[in-house]
Amino acid sequence: MSDAPLFVDGLDAGTLYRLFSGAIAPRPIAWVATVDASGRANLAPFSFFNVASVDPPILAFSPLINGEGAAKDTIHNLDEVAECVVHIGGEALAEALNATSASLPRGEEEFAHAGLTKAPLGDLRVPRIEEAPVAFGCRVREVIRFGDRPMAGNLVLAEVTVIHADAAVWNGRHLDIETLRPIGRLAGADYSRCTDRFALTRPA
Repeated sequence: MSDAPLFVDGLDAGTLYRLFSGAIAPRPIAWVATVDASGRANLAPFSFFNVASVDPPILAFSPLINGEGAAKDTIHNLDEVAECVVHIGGEALAEALNATSASLPRGEEEFAHAGLTKAPLGDLRVPRIEEAPVAFGCRVREVIRFGDRPMAGNLVLAEVTVIHADAAVWNGRHLDIETLRPIGRLAGADYSRCTDRFALTRPA
């Protein structure tokens, strides 16, 4: 096996995706609800996701344009209603989360498809998943678009305005990871659990 560097100009998008998803792992999963201008809800998981800022509180996730060059319903909805709810589902909801990754026709709601219940969150038009233990209600601050080619990203910067956190996982100071049981995304069909952890003391 060669140790020669891989120059990006010589790699196609599929190869880059496999390298990114295999090496940059595990990745947290943003389970994102949006609505279109008619109020029809969409729900989709995205593992290109993390915290971008705490003050102001901003989450970042990136829906990719698909292999045919079409944007996700999430992006279309955010252009129409600049709000979203980002959920942390946990292992108990892994099957439902996976079900919402199905390519349903636009306007067909993933809530019903996955057997999930809608609940309000603050004054947002977008519903939250009642079954999800943690939900961050957001207003879109900015969407940075990296082009219209297949596999190009759309970086959504969403400012959190309201939070739902079940008392079972959040006591006002600490989040109970044993109860939440968060999952991470790996490559292909693989996910990870947070069941084998270690601690390191941060240097002074």
